[in-house]
Amino acid sequence: MSFQLSRGMTSLVLLGAMSGVATISTLYMVAQSRQAEAQTPAPVTLATPLATTVLSAEEFTDMIPDQRRDATLKPRETLIELVRDLGAQPSDAARSLQALYDAELVDPRRVQAGLEVKAHFRGEGENAQLTALSLSNEVGKQILSRRTADGGFTPLVLQAQTRPVEKRITATIDTSIYEAALAKGAHDQQVVDFASIFAYDLDFQRDIHPGDEFEMVYEEMVDERGNRVRTGDVLYAAINGKALDKAYYRFTPSDEDVHDYYDRNGEAATKFLMKTPINGARLSSNFGYRRHPISGYNKLHKGTDFAARSGTPVYAAGHGTIERSSRYGGYGNYVRIQHKNGYETAYAHLLRFGPGIRSGKRVRQGDIIGYVGSTGASTGPHLHYEVLINGKQVNAMTLKLPTGRKLAETPDIMAAFDERRAEIDAMRGAGQMLASGDVPERGEGLIDVDGTPPAP
Repeated sequence: MSFQLSRGMTSLVLLGAMSGVATISTLYMVAQSRQAEAQTPAPVTLATPLATTVLSAEEFTDMIPDQRRDATLKPRETLIELVRDLGAQPSDAARSLQALYDAELVDPRRVQAGLEVKAHFRGEGENAQLTALSLSNEVGKQILSRRTADGGFTPLVLQAQTRPVEKRITATIDTSIYEAALAKGAHDQQVVDFASIFAYDLDFQRDIHPGDEFEMVYEEMVDERGNRVRTGDVLYAAINGKALDKAYYRFTPSDEDVHDYYDRNGEAATKFLMKTPINGARLSSNFGYRRHPISGYNKLHKGTDFAARSGTPVYAAGHGTIERSSRYGGYGNYVRIQHKNGYETAYAHLLRFGPGIRSGKRVRQGDIIGYVGSTGASTGPHLHYEVLINGKQVNAMTLKLPTGRKLAETPDIMAAFDERRAEIDAMRGAGQMLASGDVPERGEGLIDVDGTPPAP
């Protein structure tokens, strides 16, 4: 079974993450001297606490109030068009943006629709002067182009200081885990991660029943005021229901440097390899002898073909290291991953490679390593998938694959897991309902969303 984040849910996650930083001020404290302003503009990375970046307009504009105008970049619209439409003089629009381009904070060729832009002006009407331009280019971060004393613009980066805070929720399911978790204060991404953890154990459409209970401990990144900036990791996931009673802990073995989720005995939630590293595909050709569609000769087909639309994501079948990511003869665009115990998987005819996929990169099961295509010796869009054991192709569909990792087989790593499990259990035991806006320091305690005493 696999779980995939829908487009609608992805949008909700992004909107929720962006709303957490909408209050970041676009004004930077002008406690610098006039002499500093007159120096050659250079990009500056600021780790200023949010509480000190929220300044009054008087401090920024010498008692002359600023006016702020907001807009979102539309498809096929350029940044300079947007800034001019907000009311900036053509020369100010060009210079303010050029400062960001020169500092390589913005690539005008790669700007995407949806970028949030805020322009600050001094004065009224047509004579209003652009004093600052702010672009929100990622969660918790803004880049600014600020007018200097000599009339030029200098680039700045405002980076919110964040820290993780642990939260715990427990709930009884009436309709779905999704509705119950969101009602308790979790967000879409935590629900997605929770479902992914149990993807090998549960069919969430058939195995979840009213009255089933679940528990989740997760991190949220917050700023100095305690405002949520973005979602963090799920540290603990448990379900107590008719179909399953199980709990998993997040842990990263030192010899793999890839996190996974393990039960109390140190057995991984994920299995060793996925048999079908693609969603929504049709098996179009099995492993074995067949008449080759291009050469016309009977030939051993050493993999499994999955027909799918061009551009369909292809996932890493298991944790491992990319051995090859390149053009490879008739295979076209080709990725091969080395796994443990002599296992390898290969993916051919890809349209293109996944983000950052290159030789030597560590990947975890479910990472996107490429997209379905028809490169090389191919008659149409499909994924050619191979499983190799000690260099020899085998039939992935009939292969009895090993189960997930058992940490007990490596005593020193099992001992490290036991320590981490005890830490997470301590977080669950320390759960407490805090007053609104009261955020503990890391390690001081965990926010228990529903206020019930945590289970031991």
